[in-house]
Amino acid sequence: MRTRFFGRFVVGAAAGAMLLSVAACGSSSTDARSGASGSSRPVISVNNSEPQNGLIPSDTNEMGGGKVIRYLFEGLVSFDAKGRQHMEVARSITPNADATRYTIALKKGWRFTNGEPVTSRSFARAWSFAADAKNAQKTSNRFSTIAGYDQLQKADADPDAQLSGLHTPDDYTLIVDMNQPDSVFTTKLAHQSYFPLPSVAYKDMKKFGQAPIGDGPYSFASWSHNRDIVIKPNKSYRGSRTVANGGIEFRVYTSEDSAYSDVLSGNLDVLDQVPQSEVASFRGDSSVTAYSQPGSTFQSFIIPERLAHFGSDQEGRLRRQAISMAIDRGQIAKKLYNGTVTAATDFTSPLVPEYATKLAGGGVLSHNARKARELWGRANSIKPWSGGFRVAYNADGGNKEWVDAVCNQIKNTLGIDAQGESYATFSDLRQRVSDRSITTAFRSGWMLDYPSAEDYLNPLYASSAADGRGSNDGDYTSRDFDGALANALSQTDAARRTQAFTKAQEILIRDLPSIPLWYANVAAVSATGVRNVAFDYTNLPTYNTITK
Repeated sequence: MRTRFFGRFVVGAAAGAMLLSVAACGSSSTDARSGASGSSRPVISVNNSEPQNGLIPSDTNEMGGGKVIRYLFEGLVSFDAKGRQHMEVARSITPNADATRYTIALKKGWRFTNGEPVTSRSFARAWSFAADAKNAQKTSNRFSTIAGYDQLQKADADPDAQLSGLHTPDDYTLIVDMNQPDSVFTTKLAHQSYFPLPSVAYKDMKKFGQAPIGDGPYSFASWSHNRDIVIKPNKSYRGSRTVANGGIEFRVYTSEDSAYSDVLSGNLDVLDQVPQSEVASFRGDSSVTAYSQPGSTFQSFIIPERLAHFGSDQEGRLRRQAISMAIDRGQIAKKLYNGTVTAATDFTSPLVPEYATKLAGGGVLSHNARKARELWGRANSIKPWSGGFRVAYNADGGNKEWVDAVCNQIKNTLGIDAQGESYATFSDLRQRVSDRSITTAFRSGWMLDYPSAEDYLNPLYASSAADGRGSNDGDYTSRDFDGALANALSQTDAARRTQAFTKAQEILIRDLPSIPLWYANVAAVSATGVRNVAFDYTNLPTYNTITK
């Protein structure tokens, strides 16, 4: 419990001060060059899934690509494993009093790995490209609070247009005007969608995504599709993330059990997610080094409003509530996960300062079979139920067991045909979700990108993130929620901002655009002889620190 409190405290300290003017502390020249000659050091092998798309920061909203991109690029700011903010390319970030304008001063001398300088234009052009609907980037809505965003959503928008809220008076000054107050903007800048791009990217973005040129602690080496991605230390990197190894090999696995076996045999150095078959025993397995600590992954499943019986009406709302109350999250956490997950009480996680243990209406997240049947019956009186209920999942991610458990509870409580529906790989499932061809409910997981509740609420539920412009894969739209979220972002006082985020979450509890299940802890292993494995607030290893 002490570890959990400390983790939330340091993250809260960083997020609570997010509207203050911040400036770089700097790093020594020794730190800046650490790991630059890492070719004599061992390459570290880690697990991964095949990325859904090319390695383009603004077009990636899944971890197969995200794990790699975070180390190939660096943005204006970053957060370390303890939630402390560091200035990277930014020298200072200064907001005005009501969080409607930010003035960002950049450090001089920062370069992409092809030698091109990183300038204010590198950011302004990348952000505008990402925001423009014509470019169909999956993280477009991350820029929805910047002035000019709405204009770039129009059908006749120029794909090369710039956000009107971005100003570059010189190479090392970026001024950002917002279309509404955004008190968490300084924190949001850590997200990969805000990374800069070199000018060569725009000549052929698809080609660029296959061999990206970044400015992060590593540079791209190779990508053998469905096998591995290899990155190597970037000799010119100037940021805070010291590289201690000779590179990272991200190996694609379609079975977590196979990955675990490779760790046991010493053929894989780090596995960031223990398979279901090993959850009860991995902490006592002397053949590996085990890691278990509070985590930030939010697990849920989404029932799109376009499905019959689940529209944004009274029938749909009753059925969502009934399904949620049919699930005994505590029982699954105990029996299936051996305590490595914690039943959800909200739509965020315990690792953000705005985490809520109690929400008005939060009883829908508690198991109540009698009430679930009552609500289902009321929905049937509006329109009788027909058909079966399916939850789609990817078989390569260790999801079958929990999906089967959840579906059995729904079936036994509500007396309906409820089953899981398997897709071979995460990429297969994501493609069906992304193109909206999926005709069932589907699993959804979210890892924290930066320490703010906004990172869960805006990309997953805002109207601006629907219809492929973000990660609102159920296409939930609610004026009430959008207004409550905007109110939260306008609060420059941390306590008032937390209260406002809670009000926004209570609208989600009413509508249940996703069915919250649990927060996943870090449950990982490394091979014997592997050292300096740490995990940050995203539940992922700090790959640059790992040695052997």
